Amino acid sequence: MRYGFTTGSCAAAAAKAAAYMLLMGKEKTDITIETPKGILYTAKLTGIERREREVVCAVEKDGGDDPDVTTGLLIYAKVSFGESTKQEIKIEGGKGVGRVTGPGLDQPEGSAAINHVPREMIEREVLQVCGFADYKGSLNVEIFVPGGEKAAEQTFNPRLGIVGGISILGTSGIVEPMSTQAVLDTIRVEMNRKRAQGYDRVAVSLGNYGLDFMKKTYGYNLDKSVKCSNFVGAAVDIAIDMGFKAMLLTGHIGKLIKVAGGIMNTHSKEADCRMELLAAFAVRFGVEQDKVRRILGCATTQEALFILEESGKRQEVMDFCMERICYYLGKRAKGRLQVDCIIYDNDFGELAKSRGADKWFTL
Repeated sequence: MRYGFTTGSCAAAAAKAAAYMLLMGKEKTDITIETPKGILYTAKLTGIERREREVVCAVEKDGGDDPDVTTGLLIYAKVSFGESTKQEIKIEGGKGVGRVTGPGLDQPEGSAAINHVPREMIEREVLQVCGFADYKGSLNVEIFVPGGEKAAEQTFNPRLGIVGGISILGTSGIVEPMSTQAVLDTIRVEMNRKRAQGYDRVAVSLGNYGLDFMKKTYGYNLDKSVKCSNFVGAAVDIAIDMGFKAMLLTGHIGKLIKVAGGIMNTHSKEADCRMELLAAFAVRFGVEQDKVRRILGCATTQEALFILEESGKRQEVMDFCMERICYYLGKRAKGRLQVDCIIYDNDFGELAKSRGADKWFTL
């Protein structure tokens, strides 16, 4: 299956091309960047407008064989000279790029929904051009997306409190095909490799952030880990099939709270009862009624965690959440696999872990 490139890669490519045309005074028809995955992306340019102090150009979003609502959109970058004499790249979002209206997301409230990895990509690529041109001053980069507002209505952005457009996303820079069978085959291949290397225990994370958490918090060897995307139940089944004796599941509360309700596919298209579960657990531990109502109105689990922190019940609720997660993971495993778990949040850090989780870091 053919992979595509993220909105973040498109934005970085467009920004690099616009910066090149502004500083070098030459028109470009394509530009190449390196994605965080290490894969080169050569993007064709369109919508070029060159003026004395600014250049605009666009890259068309291509989702490969995993197209979404952003595929086909033109991701524009406008690069202009800044007022500062020191070298800095200021990045902002324009029309069609969403704006963050609440806490708990990758960017602070009030900021353009351009996540930190795309921002780093844009800055790196533009600074590379500055080096070519021996330019030491500042540049302003504005990313905008015609049609972004309409496309965002078909995404999760409105529920998350991101208004006015799409998000500029991507941690690897590429869009890997995410058909169910393709993901399950990948999980199976990765687990089979670990088993062939002699491991009888496997650490599983839902994605890159979970692996990063394990590395930063516990110094855990990421080569021992497998990503399962949203397929928690399937990962348990595959681990059993492969003959593993134990599995450690690590994930963000925003995903794993669903497992506390017995949901084994955490994709938002399958189920989204995050706030309902957190509210129910809060009621169990006597959280005030008005705070429970506020939890039900939250867009992100991080907002709900702050409310639980206010109530003084966060740890009790998280410990119970872990108890329920372990119950359903155990029910899925049916005694054929010991499953431990760690849940975390980007701001609060580790929220809770199962009783046997610590043993993974002392073996």
